Amino acid sequence: GRAAAPPHHAPRARRVVWLFMTGAPSQMDTWDYKPELQARGGQPLPGADKQVGFFGTSGTCMASPFAWARHGESGTWVSEIFPHLARHVDDMTFLHSCHVRANNHAPASMELMCGFSRPGMPSLGAWLDYGLGSLADDLPGFVVMHERKPRGDDQIWSAGFLPRSHQAIALDARRAAAIDDLVPRAGRVAGGQREELDVLAALNAAHAAERPTQADLTARMASFELAFRMQASAPEAFDLAREPKHVHDLYGTADPRCQVMARQCLTARRLLERGVRFVQIFAGRNTGGDGAVDDVPWDGHDNIETNHRTCGAATDRPAAALLADLKARGMLEDTLVVWGGEFGRTSDSQGGKGRDHNPQGFTIWLAGGGVKGGFHYGATDPFGYKAEQNKVGVNDLHATMLHLLGIDQSPTLPRWAVAPLSSITPDPALPSIT
Repeated sequence: GRAAAPPHHAPRARRVVWLFMTGAPSQMDTWDYKPELQARGGQPLPGADKQVGFFGTSGTCMASPFAWARHGESGTWVSEIFPHLARHVDDMTFLHSCHVRANNHAPASMELMCGFSRPGMPSLGAWLDYGLGSLADDLPGFVVMHERKPRGDDQIWSAGFLPRSHQAIALDARRAAAIDDLVPRAGRVAGGQREELDVLAALNAAHAAERPTQADLTARMASFELAFRMQASAPEAFDLAREPKHVHDLYGTADPRCQVMARQCLTARRLLERGVRFVQIFAGRNTGGDGAVDDVPWDGHDNIETNHRTCGAATDRPAAALLADLKARGMLEDTLVVWGGEFGRTSDSQGGKGRDHNPQGFTIWLAGGGVKGGFHYGATDPFGYKAEQNKVGVNDLHATMLHLLGIDQSPTLPRWAVAPLSSITPDPALPSIT
């Protein structure tokens, strides 16, 4: 691989796959069961006048329209929209007290990905590629897959002020070719492309020597070399036809409700298996028969039941298959899986059946990579609106992820000098989530 530097301590996780549920799932309709909210549906919501929505809400408690049940040895409450993921709760740590500063999709997504809600900062995947390098010589260290660019566009996976070579390679799930021009044109003379790149590299090196302060030149040269090497390895990595039928059946690649996410998750496993360190999937879905794609699919302003049933069906089976597949291959123990959106949703209704934006409390879960299984950290209030116990900010989440990957974040990222969530790891020195 292309190593940048050794980790500060022995890592529990070697790679990450982040399943980003664009549009913000409702915590009280997915993973954060609230009996008080259920019991008081239709009644005035205490403190509704102090809630921070985006479009405005009714002030009336809205009970979850979904059935809930306990699952696993941990007895974790799970909404009916996740029948497949419910089988894996004993491998998950649930962070029920997440919160962000921003209350709209683009800045909140940027905050989740980059630690800050303003443009120009490196994304977490870029930091990891910069700090740890890649585990593979012929594949990028950071890959993003999306069905349509989410709010925040490519700012949320950019390298910011780091060299651009650490920015993600972004793949559009709707396109037939994963990466343009990956296969050399027919009729090229063997070795001809290598000779052309050598000449170009010499010219670029001379050009860069005269401009030592322009780091982008060096990054661009490195990207040319990586692109050349990818022509040998990437076609095989992206070829899902090499997978047996039972694997396709597991992920649901033929199921029209979830086939896009299924292909993304299966591709993610193949990339992780071949040394890509950080894979990020931005979940999208078809909005109807016109084939349009929603860039904020979980954004259930109008009807949370219809929206979340559709989004659950589009993501549940593939995400669960990824967990099962990683575990069967012995990869889950050193692969950190992250699931969540950019913020949560309100406890009262918007327009009668929907829920508005809510940055003050929501759930993200982690699995594998050294975290405890069947564990719950933090809590929101009895109505699921605001984080109250063991609050988890984005910097806390990032610090924990970095720690699991072997990075002591304080000397590396001074602005992120926040302690890892020690309660979610089984290490005696870290008595809580890891």
